[in-house]
Amino acid sequence: MSTATVTASAKDLPGEGRIGLRANLRHIGALVRRNALQIKQDPESMFDALLMPIVFSLLFTYVFGGAVSGGDRGEYVNYFIPGMMAMGGLNIAMSVGTGVNDDFRKGVMDRFRTMPIARSSVLIAKLIVETGRMLVSTLILLAMGFIMGFELKTGPAELAAAVVLALIFGSSLTWVFMLLGLSLKTPQAVQGLGFLVIMPLQFGSSIFAPTNTMPGWLQSFTKYNPLSQLADAARSLTSGHGPLAHPVTVALVWALAITVVMAPLAVRKFRTKT
Repeated sequence: MSTATVTASAKDLPGEGRIGLRANLRHIGALVRRNALQIKQDPESMFDALLMPIVFSLLFTYVFGGAVSGGDRGEYVNYFIPGMMAMGGLNIAMSVGTGVNDDFRKGVMDRFRTMPIARSSVLIAKLIVETGRMLVSTLILLAMGFIMGFELKTGPAELAAAVVLALIFGSSLTWVFMLLGLSLKTPQAVQGLGFLVIMPLQFGSSIFAPTNTMPGWLQSFTKYNPLSQLADAARSLTSGHGPLAHPVTVALVWALAITVVMAPLAVRKFRTKT
């Protein structure tokens, strides 16, 4: 059967668009289980979530931390670990795009589109599983931070709020990279374009270093960079110092805006991709 025939049959599937909420939730649950079983069968797919927070924590603290903080690496750990919470979701989200693209190349997504399920359920299930991977990565990051001397100066509730905020924002970015994975032809193209997107956002922010020594034009960019707002909100929640309402509000508004715009585009591309 040709790709065009498969796509046409998916579009003309009886009942498409009339699936009830209960059935939709059941489909999402089944697909979440399928994706989780895939991870169980291929543990190497968790390497990025497990190892990246460890490598980044050690690398930036012991290579750059002394220079950034004037020799006080303990102070840098308290600055850097909350910032890394903002970055972790971005890296996980990029891997989602390459995975979606690879699934289409292997024909997995075409099989899903021939089933009597809502098209959105496939992407929502992937989003749920990837959010779980983000949570695992964030917990490992925090464990590394505490081992290296990170001090929580507020309480468990504030730390949990910082984690939830990072997961919300990271989940919104997942829609961006799923759209890229559905739009580009190869996983390499998704990865290449993804790096072009995330590198300026990561390094043009307050994640790794304070922005007051940056040139004026770059400070203007970091001011509106949502990763800076997310990092600043996480620092305020874990240290008890600095503005809180503004960065939290800005980060949530960005997450909502990204989701509202990108989620429908990704679902539509999933339906029409040939």
